Amino acid sequence: MFMTELQKTPLYAAHCALDARLAGFSGWMMPLHYGSQLDEHRAVRADAGMFDVSHMGVIDLRDPDGLGRARAFLRRALANNVDKLKSSGRALYTCMLNPDGGVRDDLLVYFFNDDFFRLVVNATTAEKDSAWLNQLNTEKEYGLTIVPRRDLAIIAVQGPNARAKVWRALPKTRAASETLTPFSFAVVPELSEDELMLARTGYSGEDGFELIIAQSTAEPVWTALCAAGARPCGLGARDTLRIEAGMNLYGQEMDEQTSPLDSGLGWSVDLQSERDFIGKSALLRDGCRAAFVGLVLCDAGSGILRTHQPVLTAYGQGEITSGTFSPTLQQSIAFARVPRGVKAGEIVQVRIRNKICSARVVTLPFVRHGKVLVNKEN
Repeated sequence: MFMTELQKTPLYAAHCALDARLAGFSGWMMPLHYGSQLDEHRAVRADAGMFDVSHMGVIDLRDPDGLGRARAFLRRALANNVDKLKSSGRALYTCMLNPDGGVRDDLLVYFFNDDFFRLVVNATTAEKDSAWLNQLNTEKEYGLTIVPRRDLAIIAVQGPNARAKVWRALPKTRAASETLTPFSFAVVPELSEDELMLARTGYSGEDGFELIIAQSTAEPVWTALCAAGARPCGLGARDTLRIEAGMNLYGQEMDEQTSPLDSGLGWSVDLQSERDFIGKSALLRDGCRAAFVGLVLCDAGSGILRTHQPVLTAYGQGEITSGTFSPTLQQSIAFARVPRGVKAGEIVQVRIRNKICSARVVTLPFVRHGKVLVNKEN
């Protein structure tokens, strides 16, 4: 069997210089941590950490004729409604579905104008997403140009002091980005003639910026952020942070066989407007068939909640989709897809290896902006 060579981001050499522990992830060689996943997690919650997320896919959609067809295209392609994006510089979280209502991918849409939208998609699905978008473009003859932007890099800086550290490292960005609200972005000239895009659409439950920049400027920007006090963080901390913050991961919480309505993502699907989109008829037909909840393990020392562990409830069996030990709560926590009828406050049973352990059902998220939102008592 031939092994596919892992791709490397523009910051690979910087990770090696920092003695990062590297591993394969979604076809890329990525840092798991730089010595202490726990310290990196805490840095994001209390100060500022930064992540290389250049493995994510950036796809630009443009209407070369200036007829606004990019917006019309996304009305059909996405489950959330891009008509919510009324002014340039706004962003939207959404899913892209297949005709059966399963999730092809979850992604962010950035609105520049009616002829230009930017998508940021998952690394595991980037090629598949690009092919699907091109297929839809051809089928209905929208005439768009759809360009994967592998010439770009992405650095996410997250934490209560993240924005201040970005401004310290890149002072020219402050005027353009100081008034940005969540789910908005700005594009500013920075570092020679390259454009730098800053967005407030993070994945940690904390404030911060995502910097989308030319690959050639990635290492100087990373170095400047390090000097400004942003701590490099790996995929390990990114996972514990996003679980605490109640944020889904493609391939675990949802996939091509799973509806967004069964993944706690009903808020990101527009079923009210008359607009049709791919997968809408399946969602209307099938509705929500499962509850998506948080779990806190009650039995201290009995193990860690992990993906695929069965969850036993009075209404039938469910399954954990993601689980970890929460550094903030100092307890094991998880997401679970369980039968409808299971409610917050109930006690369910989880099979951990050969033991049956109790867990309390809670409403997500567990932590947001450094504040614990669930009662930690068993």
